[in-house]
Amino acid sequence: MKNFLSIGNKKFKSRLFMGTSKYPNYQIMLESLSAAKTEVVTVAIRRISLKKYNENIIDILKKKYFILPNTAGCFTIKEAILTAELAREALDTNFVKLEVIGNDEDLLPDVENLIPAAKELVKKKFNVLPYCNDDPLVCKKLEDVGCSAVMPLAAPIGSGMGIQNQNNIKLIVEQSNIPVIIDAGVGTASDVAIAMELGCDGVLLNTAVAEAQNPKLMAKAMADAIVAGRNAFLSGRIPKRFFAKNSTTNKGRIHLIKKN
Repeated sequence: MKNFLSIGNKKFKSRLFMGTSKYPNYQIMLESLSAAKTEVVTVAIRRISLKKYNENIIDILKKKYFILPNTAGCFTIKEAILTAELAREALDTNFVKLEVIGNDEDLLPDVENLIPAAKELVKKKFNVLPYCNDDPLVCKKLEDVGCSAVMPLAAPIGSGMGIQNQNNIKLIVEQSNIPVIIDAGVGTASDVAIAMELGCDGVLLNTAVAEAQNPKLMAKAMADAIVAGRNAFLSGRIPKRFFAKNSTTNKGRIHLIKKN
């Protein structure tokens, strides 16, 4: 049984990816990442605030985690490609979580620019993990241009609404020959479990832990949900029915004989 997640030339035991923003301080962030048992953390190259943590957050994280840089805050193909190239130079990695956003209000992917940006980065020998909408056709096109994984949203970033279109996510999983990692919109552990039960290969989350009342405890809950959901998927759930089905047979059933 395949217990690891393989993306490009990397293999990970944990299927939970974690963001690094919005935490009250870096100590809580580090404790939460540890509780999540994650191996991969993502950082926004354009938004890293060294002043907030008083230390170079990259130096802190790279001692223990694989850093997945992202292009958050990019609105054009040119911006996204430049940011990815800066990340490769700074972090010595060809992995990038590609984000090309339409606007600041809904933070939804701009698919029209996302696909050509992904294609160009693949040509430049990047392992591209694009943040995209939950459209099976878009995900297939991203796979066809050479992306290493697809990252469809569950719901808008930071909304905490969980997976809004389970049917589409299931279709994406069934048609994909590359890993499918849910990204954005996760609110609690049950959302993570559902994603994994649908057959997703992993989940990336941030706000649900960083803004929880107890981030460390929520991170542990997310880690447990990853395992529970994955095991449920691999186990093969029973089919849903619109009627009852006996859990015992009729063998040995007592039949009463009516007296005349």
